[in-house]
Amino acid sequence: MVDILTVPIIDFAEAVEEICSFIKDVVGSARGVVLGLSGGVDSSVTATLCVKALGSNRVLALLMPLSFTPKSDVEDAVALADWLGINYKVIPIDSVVEALLRVLPYEPSDPAYKMPTANLRARVRMSILYYYANLYGLLVAGTSDKSEVLIGYYTKYGDGAADFLPIAHLYKTQVRSLAKWLGIPERIAYKPSSPQLYAGHKATDELPVDYQVLDRILVGLFEHKLKPSEVARKLEIPESVVLDVVRRYESTSHKRKLPPTVKPLPFL
Repeated sequence: MVDILTVPIIDFAEAVEEICSFIKDVVGSARGVVLGLSGGVDSSVTATLCVKALGSNRVLALLMPLSFTPKSDVEDAVALADWLGINYKVIPIDSVVEALLRVLPYEPSDPAYKMPTANLRARVRMSILYYYANLYGLLVAGTSDKSEVLIGYYTKYGDGAADFLPIAHLYKTQVRSLAKWLGIPERIAYKPSSPQLYAGHKATDELPVDYQVLDRILVGLFEHKLKPSEVARKLEIPESVVLDVVRRYESTSHKRKLPPTVKPLPFL
């Protein structure tokens, strides 16, 4: 019997052709794209696909580390940029964040400031990406995948801000498999997800389960429209875990919509 909660296997060649066609259509006559390159799988795959679609001379990568960013992540990002033959800039953002915190309410010892500060760092990166986009006539390529989009695991107007999203239709586990097929080193393809918005920040700190299980939950809920109790039973996990995923989807719906208005805006 086929396990319907298995994340679909994708035809890699077909997927790459489809995404590259999408990138070419979206970018059109713009000079190219700029993206944040972190040394993780999502940004590495996005950069590789942009190069395949546009050529290395139309892709600019920005590496924006913080003082606590692992050295290995920066090294992986630089190595990938060199492998792709793209221009890149390393822009440490500690001083920018610190300048903002000097004029904002901030108590580093108070836990209440932890996430606002983490999100501020993500929004600083967004501001820098759009500065370069404006300066050189580029579009900002977002790097979020389907798993992150569905549960809202990104900063609103931070790493969630982009002009287009090349891999937002692919689950995290699909992105990892695609990375390997594209020739991206396994140390990047299967690196544990870590947003690094504060020291030691890992996805496992915040997510109810790892992506191997999370993606199967999402497939059950959104591809097969199963009830949370059915997903829990098929995966042999507590229903509370599935309900947590549902709660995250519902509570982050505002991230996937335009801001509300008094009257609906007309759409052409």
